[in-house]
Amino acid sequence: MTSEPRTATFRMPGPLFAELAAGGGSAPAVAFLEQGERARRLLLLRTVLNRLWDLPTPLSSFADAWRVFKEAAERAPEPVERLLLAPTTGAWLAHMLRRAHGTASGPHQLWAEAARLNTFAVTAALHAGTEASLRVPLEDGALHLPGLGLVRLPGGASGLSAGRASTRAGELTLSGPGSDGRRPTLTCRPAPVPVDQAPPADDARWLPLRTLRAGPVHIPLEDLDPYRDLDDPVPPMRLDTDEAVAWQRLFDEAVAILATAGGTGPGRLDPAMIRAVVPWSRTSPLPPPPPDVRVSATSGDSYGAMIIARPSSPLALAEALVHEFQHSKLAALFHLFPLLRDDRAERYYAPWRPDPRHLTGLLHGAYAFTGVAGFWRDRLSDPEHAETAAYHFALRRTQSRLVVRTLLTSGRLTETGHALVTGLARSLDGWLREPVPPAALARARTAAALHRTEWRLRNVAPAAPSERPGGPLRFRPDRAPWPDVRTHAFALPPTDPRTPDEHLAAGDAAAALAGYDDDLARDPGDPHLLAGWIVARAGLERGPGARRLLLARPESMTRRQG
Repeated sequence: MTSEPRTATFRMPGPLFAELAAGGGSAPAVAFLEQGERARRLLLLRTVLNRLWDLPTPLSSFADAWRVFKEAAERAPEPVERLLLAPTTGAWLAHMLRRAHGTASGPHQLWAEAARLNTFAVTAALHAGTEASLRVPLEDGALHLPGLGLVRLPGGASGLSAGRASTRAGELTLSGPGSDGRRPTLTCRPAPVPVDQAPPADDARWLPLRTLRAGPVHIPLEDLDPYRDLDDPVPPMRLDTDEAVAWQRLFDEAVAILATAGGTGPGRLDPAMIRAVVPWSRTSPLPPPPPDVRVSATSGDSYGAMIIARPSSPLALAEALVHEFQHSKLAALFHLFPLLRDDRAERYYAPWRPDPRHLTGLLHGAYAFTGVAGFWRDRLSDPEHAETAAYHFALRRTQSRLVVRTLLTSGRLTETGHALVTGLARSLDGWLREPVPPAALARARTAAALHRTEWRLRNVAPAAPSERPGGPLRFRPDRAPWPDVRTHAFALPPTDPRTPDEHLAAGDAAAALAGYDDDLARDPGDPHLLAGWIVARAGLERGPGARRLLLARPESMTRRQG
C-alpha cells in the first residue's frame, strides 16, 4: 500500500448524541454511528494489511488482491462499501488482529485466514462487473463469497487447498483440485436470494445467502459465513428450507409489531437498520421452539448483526431485535468516545445476570434494557399484550434505573460517559412517574427483589463481624451460574396458585411463606427457596424500614432469624 493515511476531525453533533444518550436514536443519529464504524473499519483494514502485507502465501499476493479490490471500489463504490461495512467484515478484521497479536488462534494457518482479502476482492469484482483472476483458499472444494453465498466444486478435494477464481461481467468461474486428481471447474452467477424465492432444494454446487424481507430492505439470514459467530471462525450450518421459511414468517410478524410505534425514542427500531440476523443452533422446525428467546448476543466488532435462537413468539423476537440493536449502538459509541475507566473487576450487581459484572458490562446492560423498557412501554396500549407489557415495563425501568445509579456513583465515568448515563437517567426517571396497573407493578417489584436476593445468596459471602457495612463485597468461592426462572414466570398472575412462587406472584405473602417453610424443611440450603422465603417475610413486614433491613444483605440472614 502506497497511499498515505488521511486524517479528518470526526465530531458528533450535540442533538444526535442527546438522542442516543436518551436510549433512542433517529435515522441521522444511527447513520452517524455507521460513519464512525466505517472509519474504524478502514483503520483496522490498514492495520491488518500492514501486518500481513509480506506474509508468505501459496495464493495470489495481498498486493494483487488489494489492486482488484480497489479497481472494483472505483467502478462500483456502493456495493463495495456495503461489503466493507458487513458485520462479518468487522469480525474478520478483529479476529485477524487478535491472531497477529497472538491472542487468538484459528482453524488454519494464518495465511489461509488472511486470504479472506482475496475472497473480498473476488466478491467486489463480481459486484462491479470487473475482470479479475485470483488464487483463493478452498475448504473441502468450497469457496465462501461474503454476502453472496457458498460455491462448491463438484468432486472437490477435501481439506484446505488452492483454487482459482475468475470474474467477468458478474460471472464467476471457479476451478481447483479434485478428489480424483482431476481439476473440476464451475461457472455461476452468484447472488443472494430472499427466503421466499430460494429454490426448494439447495443446489449442491451453489448455496445462495438467503435474506429476510423487511419492506424493500433485505437483511441477511446469515448461516454460511465463517465469521458470523462472536469468536473464532465456524463452519457453515445451512438451515433447511422449512426453518428458513419459519424465520421469514416470524420476522414478518416481529416487523409488524415494531411498526406499531413511531418515533425515535428508546425501544423504537426500524428493522432496516439491522445488518444481519444469525440463527443460533436450530436446523429443524421440530420440536417446536420455546416462546421466548433463549439465546441472543451481539459483538462490538460486528455492528448491526445479532445472533438469535428462534422463538415461537414474534413479540419475543421483536424485543430481542430491540435489545441487541441497543448493544450495537452502544458498542459504536464506545468506538467513538472513552465512556468510562474500567478496571474490568467483576464486582457489580446486574439485575439481568446470574454473576457479578464489570462496569462495561453494566453500562451495556443498562443501555440495552432501557431500550427494552421503552419497547414494553409502547405495548401498554395493546389489548393483547397490555398486562405482560405493564409488568415488563415496570420491571425493566426499575432495574435499569438501579444500574444507572450504580454507574453514576462509581466515580469511573468520563465526562462523555457521565453525559450518556445522565441521558438514560432522564428517560428512566420520566418513566418511573408513569402509572402502571397496581397488580403488575407489585409483581415487578417482587420479581426484582427476588432476583437481587437470590443473586446475593449465590454470589456474596456474609460479611465478617469486623467488616464495616457498605464496604466492598466479598464473593463466595463456590459461586456458579444459576437459572433465573422467576423473571418471566411473574409476567402474568397465576390463575390457580399452588406453589410458593405462584402464591408470591399472586400477592399472598403469607401462603408463600408457609410453602417456602415446608420446602426448606426438606432442602434447607436451597438459595432459590431461601430467596423466596426472605422476600415473602419482607412482604409481611409493616414498615418500609423493616422490609429494607430484611432485603439489604440477605446473605447474612438465616431462615429462622427475626
